[in-house]
Amino acid sequence: MTSLDKPTGDTEADDARAVTEAALFEAFGGVRGMVETVLPGLLFVTIFTINSDLHLSAIAALAVSLVLVAVRLVMKDTVKHAFSGVFGVAFGVVFAMMTDNAKNFYLPGMLYTLGLALAYIVTTLAGVPLIGLILGPVFKENLSWRTRNPGRKKAYAKASWAWGLILLAKCAVLFPLYWWADTESLGWVLVTLKIPPFLLAVWLTWVFLAKAPAPIDVFAEMEAAEKAEQAEQERGEEERAAGRDRTDGVLSGAREPAVDDTPGLAADGETGPADSRGGRHRGPRKG
Repeated sequence: MTSLDKPTGDTEADDARAVTEAALFEAFGGVRGMVETVLPGLLFVTIFTINSDLHLSAIAALAVSLVLVAVRLVMKDTVKHAFSGVFGVAFGVVFAMMTDNAKNFYLPGMLYTLGLALAYIVTTLAGVPLIGLILGPVFKENLSWRTRNPGRKKAYAKASWAWGLILLAKCAVLFPLYWWADTESLGWVLVTLKIPPFLLAVWLTWVFLAKAPAPIDVFAEMEAAEKAEQAEQERGEEERAAGRDRTDGVLSGAREPAVDDTPGLAADGETGPADSRGGRHRGPRKG
């Protein structure tokens, strides 16, 4: 079946999936965002495994994070994912340096993961699922899904539950390792668990949203309302201008002198019909 033979419903469904994929790619950074997330931690654990040098490992991880941000700035690309990586690495470096414990390099990220998992669950229970707050602006629907699109709200709730439970499961593996395992073991497990849970959560989000009703483009609605208001104003101005023209016409007509059709007086005071030369016919003179 060619693209021309596809039913309209299938085409619309394909378009909705493509829009969802593009929005998820933008929101979560795609392949490049994943590389920026994994690379600093991978470099840290690799160097520490080789020589157990906390300072060298921390400096190398922070340096590569800064390089990633610099590359995005040079390419004039969005830096939100790279900056988030820099902040995470910086906090890890500070914790590790202050406590002189390389294992604490991973602690801020683990606490962030736990807090994010709880945020997904709590916001979903409150009726405002976090994934909807994140993706609403990306889909140009803002918060319209809360009251105007219940099917989409349900999909966001399912996706938020998926994110929350997956991240909680990740924390259930990492925190016991933080207490009982050595730095190298914790680091390699953490690097290993960076991508697979993330991809699973993104895939489930795509599944739920691909089956949900289409988003309501509130930006397009606002633009249409502005255009309608502007057209109404222009129409009102045209009507007022037309009204002024009619009023001016009536007033100018009232100021023109009326034509006098009554018989005029002759030079000698006698009246008579005007002749063809503009004079008055007089009666015969008396001798």
